[in-house]
Amino acid sequence: MYAEQTKPVGQLMGIELDGNQITAEDVAAVAINRVPVVLGDEAIKRVVACRRMVEEWVSAGKVVYGVTTGFGKFSDVRISADDAVALQVNLIRSHACAVGKPLPEPTVRALMMLRANALAKGHSGICLETLQLLVDCLNRGVHPVIPEQGSLGASGDLAPLSHLALVLMGEGEAFYEGERLPGAEALAKAGLKPITLKAKEGLALINGTQAMTSIGALALAKAERLAKVADAIAALTVECLRGIPDAFADEVHRVRPYPEQSGVARNLRTLLRGSKLVTRQGELRVQDAYSLRCLPQVHGATRQALAYVKEKIAIEINAATDNPLLFVEEGKVISGGNFHGQPIALAMDFLKIGLSELANISERRTERLVNPSLSGGLPAFLSHQPGTQSGLMILQYVSASLVSENKVLAHPASVDSIPSSANQEDHVSMGTTAARHAAQVVDNVAKVLAIELICAAEAADFVGIEGLAPATRALYDRLRAIVPPVAADRSTSQEIESVTAALLEGEWLQAVEAVSGPLF
Repeated sequence: MYAEQTKPVGQLMGIELDGNQITAEDVAAVAINRVPVVLGDEAIKRVVACRRMVEEWVSAGKVVYGVTTGFGKFSDVRISADDAVALQVNLIRSHACAVGKPLPEPTVRALMMLRANALAKGHSGICLETLQLLVDCLNRGVHPVIPEQGSLGASGDLAPLSHLALVLMGEGEAFYEGERLPGAEALAKAGLKPITLKAKEGLALINGTQAMTSIGALALAKAERLAKVADAIAALTVECLRGIPDAFADEVHRVRPYPEQSGVARNLRTLLRGSKLVTRQGELRVQDAYSLRCLPQVHGATRQALAYVKEKIAIEINAATDNPLLFVEEGKVISGGNFHGQPIALAMDFLKIGLSELANISERRTERLVNPSLSGGLPAFLSHQPGTQSGLMILQYVSASLVSENKVLAHPASVDSIPSSANQEDHVSMGTTAARHAAQVVDNVAKVLAIELICAAEAADFVGIEGLAPATRALYDRLRAIVPPVAADRSTSQEIESVTAALLEGEWLQAVEAVSGPLF
């Protein structure tokens, strides 16, 4: 019955959730492009079998954490079968105390998808009807209002996920078709009905790492786009500063064989192919400053960090992070710690540290573009009337401010821990804080790169755009379509924001790759 309801014959299926094989690209498709999801047939069978086992244990009075006992420090308090439903409802209501701004819609959609996928593994004891309602809410655009602050990252993202569960109960709030509504009203408008939680279900819905992982997965997708376009922006700056591409030669990177370093060097050689502005060793100078010469080493190291993070996200989005976990074939229930967010906390801290370096070195390149003592003959601050007009002087200030802010945000959250639940939960990950800070760092880095690009385009006008390589000319042309030359002083605030958005969306990167070919 459920398979027929979930996968109607002749309809476009969408992405199948089976608990084992979704990808980061799938998450982005559902979160951003609103691609539908569907429960897999095998997942449905596992969920039904696991639920049957829960009901048998409840009937038999078996001691199971969170089913016939209280939670956290109350794990030794026995709960009767008659109170099993009240236990779950009270759990959700009491834990739904997150604060702060609501998470953005794409993050909430990713969170819903990831929670459904974790439940589809069949180790949580959820009722199929409850899981199906979660899927239906996602597909019909009922997005719970989930405040962004309040998770310790162990026992999972309890507070944020409780706000999700509230809506399934017909409580809390949700966004539906642009309106912020009471949960019951949002469900009704979408043609859905709330459920009554049964034994284990409340715990199954909230014991997991999906808040930190959803924020992290979407931040990573943006970061990967920025890492590539940073190479193209840097290449344009190299041209404007009459840089020396000898430092990007394959021989140099072959003897320090980091694949990512070699990949960035290859990108730079490709992007600069055909440039009439670059110089050779000894022509103007023997070697460039580090912010130009060491591009493969610095950008490459960031790529290494991103690869590590991607590996951890790929595992986490297909993981069972509930507690206790139920194993139907073995007939076991085991209290463990898969809800602990330490793997993602460390990955998010690494993401924000690695990505911050893209901004650090970008700001130094911007300084070289606007500083007449470093720019090799460009006008001071790229001003058309130095002295009378400030030109792009203050753009470097803004860049420096963002870089400095990143240094604060990059402080690792994962090294912090505050015991909770009367010291039963005596070590927590702070993984959601790390993920939130990583997302902020990503946006800041995009702004810093946007500033470098605006400055590089202005410098290109002075050195002659006819000398640009075809690939960097494509980037220049995209920039000039929305940011005209700064011939006279004007506010560039909105232009920086517009360029930032374009860089994060990745369209300009595609324009560059249409000329250069695929970049590493």
